[in-house]
Amino acid sequence: MQMNVISKLPESANIDDIMYELYVIDKVRKGKEAAERGETTSIEKLRREMQSW
Repeated sequence: MQMNVISKLPESANIDDIMYELYVIDKVRKGKEAAERGETTSIEKLRREMQSW
């Protein structure tokens, strides 16, 4: 999966662009795994937290 994403970057992509793409892939993977384990936050809890910002 990572190689597919990297290969689709433009020729002008630099190491920072590649690192960002890998970072996003890692965060999405970890989020999916957490959701599969039931480690989610309800929308109500999220709204309460946002109000405190």
